[in-house]
Amino acid sequence: MSIRFYNTLTNQTEEFQPLEPGVVRMYSCGPTVYDFAHIGNFRSFLFADLIRRFLEVMGNQVIHVMNITDVGHMTDDQLADGGGEDKMQAAAKRLKEDKKSGKVPEGAIANPDDPYQVAHYFTQAFIEDARKLGLKLAFEYPQRMPHATACIPEMQQMISELIQKQHAYVGGDGAVYFSVESFPEYGRLSGNTLDQLREGSGGRVQEADQIHKRHPADFLLWKPDQSHIMKWDSPWGTGYPGWHIECSVMARKLLERDVIDIHTGGEDLIFPHHECEIAQSCGANEKQHFARFWMHARFLMVEGEKMSKSKGNFFTVRDVLQGKVTGRPVHPAVLRFELIKSHYRSNMNFTEKGLRDSAGAVRKLNEFERQLSSQTGGQAAEIDNSHPVLAEFLGALSDDLNIAGALGVLFPWMSQPHPDPHTALAVLRTINRILDVAPMEHAEELDEEVSGGEALDIQGLCRGIDEARATKDWPRADELRKQLQEAGYEVRNSPEGTVATRQLA
Repeated sequence: MSIRFYNTLTNQTEEFQPLEPGVVRMYSCGPTVYDFAHIGNFRSFLFADLIRRFLEVMGNQVIHVMNITDVGHMTDDQLADGGGEDKMQAAAKRLKEDKKSGKVPEGAIANPDDPYQVAHYFTQAFIEDARKLGLKLAFEYPQRMPHATACIPEMQQMISELIQKQHAYVGGDGAVYFSVESFPEYGRLSGNTLDQLREGSGGRVQEADQIHKRHPADFLLWKPDQSHIMKWDSPWGTGYPGWHIECSVMARKLLERDVIDIHTGGEDLIFPHHECEIAQSCGANEKQHFARFWMHARFLMVEGEKMSKSKGNFFTVRDVLQGKVTGRPVHPAVLRFELIKSHYRSNMNFTEKGLRDSAGAVRKLNEFERQLSSQTGGQAAEIDNSHPVLAEFLGALSDDLNIAGALGVLFPWMSQPHPDPHTALAVLRTINRILDVAPMEHAEELDEEVSGGEALDIQGLCRGIDEARATKDWPRADELRKQLQEAGYEVRNSPEGTVATRQLA
């Protein structure tokens, strides 16, 4: 089955084949750990997870890396050079004030002035959120999720290579810059030309101080700055790395290749971040490509508007899961489904109705899985991807990750009679290796978390309700029902007795 993905670099859909047969090397731009990750961030992260899971089901080994940025990402990141202040420094200032006002939980961050403590706190929060939403990489932290601060020597090495190969120079201010004029392909990914960039391209590139830089679009690789909150010694003075060099280095270090198969991120990273990554990596490695396929997820809107704290429609993953959207807690499987069910190259509109619709879809999938497992004793048949339903489902995803087409195969098939439940269960389990919602791979872990860290005997509680009802011990039945409800379960009567299912949204 041929796989075709849209490549931002060429602006067309192309057949995808990994450089090494059966092995896909993939890099995704990850979070800057200065705050809790929001649902727009996770749309991009889960889009990459969907690619990975699909390629694995198609028989590939996927070596996937995502960075953790904990230095060098400036607040004005729409500029190639970066401007404003380091986001970690801004976070430290914010948290110091929050701690004074009691907004930071006691003991969460002992010293908000310490950027390493700030980074650690928000890294752990990100990993926790990512695991809840089934991001496979989060279960491989830190092996496949390096911190930028752990790769400073390798960054300095790549900067030295770029200077040696005359792709970089020390400017008049002592900082090291990449020379965009040394790399004729600069601008190919974003469609910018050097002439546009020389004029500032609508304010996206800082005007050059010709004493310091040779071209307005030349961007920072190393900034000597003794006052910076995080700094290291280097041949060019004590300071810190530019944001862009970090990903070039971490991709090369952990994927162990100069050229990789796929690079993903949100569309806001196309310029300047990904454009600069290409220039640095190709300049240092003297290769034609850095990543053969560049894939970008479009923006996420909320109720048709841009997400904004000032509008009150800015939601972190924690906000959604804790019920700040629907008024009741949302199961992670529902948020995961909601964030992956739209095609990645279309703007996604996140709505309360959409979240409730996703809850209904996840409920159907889980009820179908329980029904098949009950009929088969959990024993699935042996099948491969040539099964007609699987072939159609995977065929849709092979067409540039057409998730709507794939779900359009899945749900009608579920509503049909299934005379061979063992085969049906095998089909569903294969599909769920990609969707991870029916149930989530770590469902038991989530159940324990909802119930306060102790696994509930759901079946036993349901039997207890039935026994209490049979003896007309209504207070006991109500007590057991309340225990299940408080643990996040919906409780209902059925001809077979009391049934409890996880509350979804």
